Amino acid sequence: LLITKFKLHAFLSLTIGSLALGAFAGAPLDKVITSFTAGLGSTVAGVGVLIALGAILGKMLADSGGADQIVDTILAKATPRSMPWTMVLIASVIGLPLFFEVGIVLLIPVVLMVAKRGNYSLMRIGIPALAGLSVMHGLVPPHPGPLVAIDAVDANLGVTLALGVLIAIPTVIIAGPLFAKYAARWVDVPAPDRMIPQRASEELEKRPGFGATLSTILLPVVLMLLKALVDIIVDDPENVVQRTFDVIGNPLIALLVSVIVGIFTLLRPAGFGKDRLSGLVEKGLAPIAGILLIVGAGGGFKQTLIDSGVGEMILEISKDWSIPALLLAWLIAVAIRLATGSATVATVSAAGLVAPLAADMSTTHAALLVLAIGAGSLFFSHVNDAGFWLVKEYFGLNVGQTIKTWSVMETIISVVAGALVLLLSLVI
Repeated sequence: LLITKFKLHAFLSLTIGSLALGAFAGAPLDKVITSFTAGLGSTVAGVGVLIALGAILGKMLADSGGADQIVDTILAKATPRSMPWTMVLIASVIGLPLFFEVGIVLLIPVVLMVAKRGNYSLMRIGIPALAGLSVMHGLVPPHPGPLVAIDAVDANLGVTLALGVLIAIPTVIIAGPLFAKYAARWVDVPAPDRMIPQRASEELEKRPGFGATLSTILLPVVLMLLKALVDIIVDDPENVVQRTFDVIGNPLIALLVSVIVGIFTLLRPAGFGKDRLSGLVEKGLAPIAGILLIVGAGGGFKQTLIDSGVGEMILEISKDWSIPALLLAWLIAVAIRLATGSATVATVSAAGLVAPLAADMSTTHAALLVLAIGAGSLFFSHVNDAGFWLVKEYFGLNVGQTIKTWSVMETIISVVAGALVLLLSLVI
């Protein structure tokens, strides 16, 4: 209500909502404040550093020209028929370490240039790129939403990452290149000239190589997956090898290593000196202040829900429903997403509500619970979502055209990923 009706910032809305929730639940206000601040603190402690490191890596990728290098290399090898599939590949790779909004800002100029240069339908190229970014944002850590949900339900990060990638691949194919055929027929618009960037030739003079850039982006994901594999194969917390990989594959260390490696693989080849590094980090961190506060307040809201007994109440009510826990998690995330417009707020709040359901779950089912929440959090983006307006403005669409393309694509991602989560739960 506060976010949609009164246009209040999500941070303030979650803070006021948490206090109101505690008051309505009959909890003493001093206890509610303690719950909220404890939840905010633990969430920022667990996730905040990862968000900051991800933002720095994203900024390094953008400013060094590394992202351009990846895009140009793949485009040089793509044929007109394979172009939508190429765009989905680029977006998925670039979307691994980047926030959705950063990914859009980085990729849309490329999408527009490709559409203009190759005379392609804007939707045929744009929808696969948006699908790649959105699926990564909702389902694959180290993105803020999945990380917070993993923290809330106490799921295993490596297992969630592996299952997230497994579900992301078919989801992104259906919502990207396959849906793009229909989206291009429904909305046939040219790339708006005002948005196509004019890249200066000197930008292309010095930039990192394709292999080095790709390796830097994929490094944290590889380290996290290696940790998950060692945990499964060795399965002995006292084993030296497992303890070593538990450190190396910790998301904080994995991202920190990637940032340090990026200084040598991305910034040095692009001619960055020591003096520019500090400024780059500062610029990279500035835009995420709002995200950190929203995620933190979401954690506070989650803790208030748990401490005031709302989580247990939902658990008691849902015991009488013949709805699987994974479907319930998906539906709660869908409801919050439609109301607030924020995938991150939907993920954080839903994770807090369904956290008690994870208590008796196996490792794989706890990971699937996180993915069910992530899938639900992407359902039908509309006018209360910042991403909706970003896409509308960049592509030069009206509201109706944005709903027919972007909003439908988000719904397809949510439903397909949700269905795949339920199918997987029957198998594993």
